Amino acid sequence: MRPEKGITVIGAGLAGCEAAAQAARLGVPVTLIEMKPAKKTPAHKSDKFCELVCSNSLRSAEVTNAAGLLKEELRRLGSLVIEACDKTRVSAGGALAVDRELFSGYVTERVRNHPLIRVESREVTGIPEDGITVVATGPLTSDALAADIVRYRGAGGLWFYDAAAPIVSFDSVDMSRAFFASRYGKGTPDYINCPMTEEEYRAFYRELLNAETAELHEFEKSDLRVFEGCMPVEVMARRGEDTLRFGPMKPVGIKHPETGETYYAVVQLRRENEDGTMFNLVGFQTHLTFPEQRRVFGMIPGLENAEFLRYGVMHRNTFLNSPGFLAPDYSVADDGRLFFAGQMTGVEGYVESAASGFVAGLSAALKARGEEPVPFPKTTVIGAMAHYVSEGGQGDFQPMNANFGVVSPLEKKVRGGKRMRNEALARRSLEETDRLAGIIRTLAGEE
Repeated sequence: MRPEKGITVIGAGLAGCEAAAQAARLGVPVTLIEMKPAKKTPAHKSDKFCELVCSNSLRSAEVTNAAGLLKEELRRLGSLVIEACDKTRVSAGGALAVDRELFSGYVTERVRNHPLIRVESREVTGIPEDGITVVATGPLTSDALAADIVRYRGAGGLWFYDAAAPIVSFDSVDMSRAFFASRYGKGTPDYINCPMTEEEYRAFYRELLNAETAELHEFEKSDLRVFEGCMPVEVMARRGEDTLRFGPMKPVGIKHPETGETYYAVVQLRRENEDGTMFNLVGFQTHLTFPEQRRVFGMIPGLENAEFLRYGVMHRNTFLNSPGFLAPDYSVADDGRLFFAGQMTGVEGYVESAASGFVAGLSAALKARGEEPVPFPKTTVIGAMAHYVSEGGQGDFQPMNANFGVVSPLEKKVRGGKRMRNEALARRSLEETDRLAGIIRTLAGEE
């Protein structure tokens, strides 16, 4: 029986379209509101839904990579976005890449022609005061709606710039070169320290000065002063050769716990999550390109073979301070009628946005049906991302791509290195995903 109560989805990007599709799949009527074509953000050109503005690549398709595993989870769960990817895929080696125009066209047609989805073309300037709503307006949310979210959420609840340091996997840090210690020996030795000699520091400094920075979008160039106010590590370096040694690479108070040796400069890594699988480079907010981060930061002793779970970024990115505000089903913790989805929740990336839309749309539909949400555990990537958004890490909350660092560790250590570990994580995830897919198919009346 179709429920009398429908839901509203604001925004027809990847998260919004996925949310609308999953709600309609469960027989819940959806009103999808999109401000295009009457109004566009500076990044968008097409009138179609699900426009890919930065790249046609959706990263790895291999399940031994967290991004690839997330795609396979969504595929088995019945994601519209992944269905569109598979229908419009182009050759890209081990990555999943699509024809952008065909991809957007496929999703647009499926959404507009669905009998339970009604599309309204208009701008939403405030959060609806009643009814079950999914807000999925993306990192370039219009000024009026952003202002209303700030009113609703309170000061400090919505951030407008993403300034994050790189995060590396603990397993990939060479602890024969690095060591745990705290400055002046105070407290517990929770920081990883990567020490440098004077020669190593000067070589690193030269390469940092000459490294290539990422190109800004036109709409970000006017905000360059804001990025410099966040002080990227490469900008700090230009102020003088010793500036970093008196800043984020300060060696004062740090010595090797066994030898007592002191150093010319030290890079510190701080624990990013409770499990200790992720560590961030303290004070290393950066605007370097991703390949340059891998090359230059790989000169840091102990990080020569580091696995970057998230690269440093500095760009315009409207996102919520979600931990404690959102629940793992992407609903507002103290207002169960309101959901958020997409990059504005703190997930980073196209497929991650679609995954959040999947969970939010499914949960909103079940709310409309008067039923409990389907819990996605941290043993799956889709669930781990939802828990990261709702719980956060150890430091300031920053957007995150899919990575194995946020997934619950295996109960037993697997021999054979990183690939064998990732294969075990994937097997565990897909077993759980198949169970969840069966539950969702039953809810949708598909079996």
